[in-house]
Amino acid sequence: MSGSIDDAALEALSLRVGRSLEALGWRLATAESCTGGWLAKCLTDIPGSSRWFERGYVTYSNAAKAQALGVSAEVIETFGAVSRPTAEQMATGALHVSGADLAIAVTGIAGPDGGSVEKPVGLVWFSVAQRVGRLHTQEHRFAGDRAAVRRSAVATALALVAAAVAGAAVPGHG
Repeated sequence: MSGSIDDAALEALSLRVGRSLEALGWRLATAESCTGGWLAKCLTDIPGSSRWFERGYVTYSNAAKAQALGVSAEVIETFGAVSRPTAEQMATGALHVSGADLAIAVTGIAGPDGGSVEKPVGLVWFSVAQRVGRLHTQEHRFAGDRAAVRRSAVATALALVAAAVAGAAVPGHG
């Protein structure tokens, strides 16, 4: 997601996600690193979110990713905390531990430091795991300062959940 993403846009996305989840009777879990719980905050700002939001994990450290979500130490050592395999293990771990129907994981480098040539500031990995066995993972690179990267990551995560739920609601896709 690019451009200016304000609180009203995040609220609208969260409301859309909530309505879609509720229509399917699904519950959502979040596994967040660089967004630090902002995604769960946006979702639980929606009245009635307890009907479709199961729980959120803020696993900022590598130890937390391993302990709470079962992310393999080997995966983190080999690929790093900001990688496709880590995002996928975060999402599948959150799905398994929470018992939710859908889980979204977000792990990235929000800055202003911590980046490298291979993994620059603004790099964020997302993974959506569904109880029906689907796993969708994407890499995004966001511009801006720490707040802009985090806000863009939250908006992208919400859009990915909305897309996953919309895909599940299509006949023959679920």
